Amino acid sequence: MQPIIGQNPEPIPFPDLRNLGTTVRILMGANLLFAVGALARASRWEAWPEQLLDTVSIAEPHLLIELALLVTAAPWLGRISYRAAGGAVVGLTGAVGRGTELLLGGLLPLPPGSAPRHAVLGLAVAGALLFYLHLRAKALSPSINEARLQALQARIRPHFLFNSINAVLSLIRADPQRAETALEDMADLFRVLMSDNRHLVPLADEVALCRQYLALEHLRLGDRLRVEWHLNSMPGDALVPPLLLQPLLENAVYHGIEPMTAPGAVSINIFSRDGQVHAILRNPYRAEGGRHHAGNKMALGNVRERLALHFDVEADLQSRVKGDTYEVHIRIPYRAAGRGGPAAPGGDDAAAPDRGRSPAATGGGERSEAPT
Repeated sequence: MQPIIGQNPEPIPFPDLRNLGTTVRILMGANLLFAVGALARASRWEAWPEQLLDTVSIAEPHLLIELALLVTAAPWLGRISYRAAGGAVVGLTGAVGRGTELLLGGLLPLPPGSAPRHAVLGLAVAGALLFYLHLRAKALSPSINEARLQALQARIRPHFLFNSINAVLSLIRADPQRAETALEDMADLFRVLMSDNRHLVPLADEVALCRQYLALEHLRLGDRLRVEWHLNSMPGDALVPPLLLQPLLENAVYHGIEPMTAPGAVSINIFSRDGQVHAILRNPYRAEGGRHHAGNKMALGNVRERLALHFDVEADLQSRVKGDTYEVHIRIPYRAAGRGGPAAPGGDDAAAPDRGRSPAATGGGERSEAPT
């Protein structure tokens, strides 16, 4: 059936072979196929372990060598078409299989006829794994779009829009320049909220967007909202999912600051350590928060789902209550366009650069802080 609106679906990307989840799936899938192949060759159950040992004695070194080469070539494979990358993997499988046969043949006596048998097994395993990873990528693609729609619905609440408009209206006569800046912030925020958010963006852009959001909230809450930025050790070029921090900050303001009559602080600490990017967000917490604590888990679950879709098992989000403080800790792999990561798209998908902010919104001095 012809769609009502013209669509240009993006091609399915080649699996990121540097991803820990993808590597584990390849290892488990290949060894499972080795076991099935050995079982098919065994004439009786008792002979299966011997056949399996015969298979893995050559297939396992082949697998590990090829996997190491594929991890090294992963950035290049991600830049070419899926069909070309699949052809390169099949060609590499044949070359590594032949090299492994020659290497092991000089060290160990190999059974007669083992070379063609292992060559066929290697190509069959490579084809089966490529087919599985392709099907998995196709199955997850609709989930990315669905997660994007759910994220938009969860992150933009009507009361935020109306309160922001009212805050701007109150400034038009008293401070027109500040009102104009606030309207520009609203336009930037809603442009990002409504754009295609399937691509990773630089962390610096996400932080700039969060500053704009907090500046708008400061118009409404005034001195009740205090923001502490700790960004001295932040890797601004790290690629992250769009709207990763903004909905969590919206939660921090709604659940932590609004229920309080006294001023409260929202803390944002971002740093890199051991090849990972950490983001720790803290806000005040009251056990008697009532309706303000309801629904807090929905946005956290939404962010967890998007992290899993982008980074698989390499990303993590943990939340906990520490006395009178609520803390969210995000951990993602440090990948940047200049370090072999995918290039972030420009244009409307990226957040606008940060402009002048009030001290309460920007948080004053910035310093590094280790997680506790």
